[in-house]
Amino acid sequence: MHVPHAMAQPGSGKPVRLILPISAGSGVDAIARAAGPALGKAFGQPVVIENLPGAGGITGAAAVVKASPDGSTLGLVSNNHVINPSVFKSMPFDPIKDVTPISVIGATPLVLVVNPKVPAKNVQELVALMKARPDTFNYASSGNGTIIHLAAEMFLDQAGVKARHVPYKGTGPMITDLLAGQVEMGVVALNAVQPHLKAGTLRAIGVGSAARSPIAPEIPTIAEQGLPNYSVEGWFAVVGPAGMKPAEVSRIHDAFAKAFTSPEVLEAMKKQGTIVNPGTPEAAASFFRSEATRYASLVKKAGVKVE
Repeated sequence: MHVPHAMAQPGSGKPVRLILPISAGSGVDAIARAAGPALGKAFGQPVVIENLPGAGGITGAAAVVKASPDGSTLGLVSNNHVINPSVFKSMPFDPIKDVTPISVIGATPLVLVVNPKVPAKNVQELVALMKARPDTFNYASSGNGTIIHLAAEMFLDQAGVKARHVPYKGTGPMITDLLAGQVEMGVVALNAVQPHLKAGTLRAIGVGSAARSPIAPEIPTIAEQGLPNYSVEGWFAVVGPAGMKPAEVSRIHDAFAKAFTSPEVLEAMKKQGTIVNPGTPEAAASFFRSEATRYASLVKKAGVKVE
């Protein structure tokens, strides 16, 4: 599989732009930064990571869609990419047709956290508290209609409780207000709040994945705490603009797979609790479609709308 020459391309030496349609401080940002050096090595050219947050990821993804399909501009997208068409009335592009799916690389656990002033240690206690004090709880999200918003909505829906939604512009500001106690609770990527959980400045109620996370085995899943159908995690995938040549797609796929399965990146991912399992471009395309369908029904149920 080792073809160093295949890594060079016309105009090689010019950096690869990897656009993250999210703010610094989010789960996917931590993942991309950890993999950056290994990606540069695998590509044989520098990889420049650029945050372009805004509009639930549409701003960044639009820059990828508009780029030349020569493989020099790529995007690292998450669940939001396929959720957006259900949330936004009008989209400047089609998140499925206007991109070339390259690989769903892995997934990171999401965790429901509360500010420690909330006197609840687990799902049962939190639900009981929310039922006893209706209309007093606010939950934070990284933006309207984002995966973090929908993951919290899914919790409220399955627990049969209500809380007021407070959307932020990204994960960073959301965590700041959770720490300050401006908002009581929220769902967030485990790797983004681990230091706060260790320090006791935030408290974990449960993880969203089907199984406990190897990096935080002490945190029970939400499913095992009485909401058996609760299952959601933050996946991340690499995409390019539509119309890329198959050879280019396979070159980029191989570079990402090589970087993300390199010992140093696997080690960093393990520390973050991120499971890495790079799939094929075909698998990515069908996964995007099934996830889009799954979230469309949740968006409808939650009544999420963004003009």
